[in-house]
Amino acid sequence: MTKVVTVIDSDNQGILSSLREAWEFRELVIILAMRDIKVRYKQTALGVAWSVLQPLFMMLIFSILFGRLAKIPSDGIPYPVFVFSGLLIWNFFSAGIASCSNSLAGSAAMVSKVYFPRMVIPIASIGVSLVDFLISSALLLILMTIYAVNPSWQIILVPFFAVGTFTSMLGIGLWLSAITVTYRDFRFIVPFMLQIWMYITPVIYPVSFIPSDYRWLLYLNPVVGWVDGARSAFLGTPISWLPIFISLLMSLLLIMVGLRHFTKAEQRFADVI
Repeated sequence: MTKVVTVIDSDNQGILSSLREAWEFRELVIILAMRDIKVRYKQTALGVAWSVLQPLFMMLIFSILFGRLAKIPSDGIPYPVFVFSGLLIWNFFSAGIASCSNSLAGSAAMVSKVYFPRMVIPIASIGVSLVDFLISSALLLILMTIYAVNPSWQIILVPFFAVGTFTSMLGIGLWLSAITVTYRDFRFIVPFMLQIWMYITPVIYPVSFIPSDYRWLLYLNPVVGWVDGARSAFLGTPISWLPIFISLLMSLLLIMVGLRHFTKAEQRFADVI
């Protein structure tokens, strides 16, 4: 008797097909994102408070070390508010990349047993980071009120910078998630990479702290424009559009490269995971 094997696969032929297919499964994205959010906060001692305490402790440590001891300038803004506004976008970016990079390897059972657009998993994994970003944004507004820093009309631009950050994050996250499926040791490399990355991003110091002759090197960092732009939008300081424009170009390049690599690697995920 001949054994019949049925293979359920995608007819996707490229990036646009992958995006269209992921959009058709948008309800699954929401379901997986809500699952991750519930897992994150359910049956935990601190719950949502952890999303508040973590950036607050980071802000406190940086304020003491870099604000008081190292005397790093903050462009006339109280240093706790200055550093927290930088951590807001950076934490969104770094947490999103960390969750994206491990998302496929952590969902091996789903990937190997049933077909759906694999891109759904990395996208859904960013849900927790988005919730943390919203909580931290509210906390920043409270902190600004305490330090008498009044927001301006520029605050309406914050969603634009958040979307730009999401684009950069997803491009890098898709690329790393595809690599981590094959090379599992990348899950140990990513946290180290993010630690180094934070110090070459103007989180604890302003862009003006870098000498103008070397500032162009800083601008090659795709997240610099989003961190600096969101900080200016929240705090009402002048927005520098050059790094934002460069970050926009870099983000578009990253999302294209990430999508292309992910689409090519997707066909072998079930075999190697």
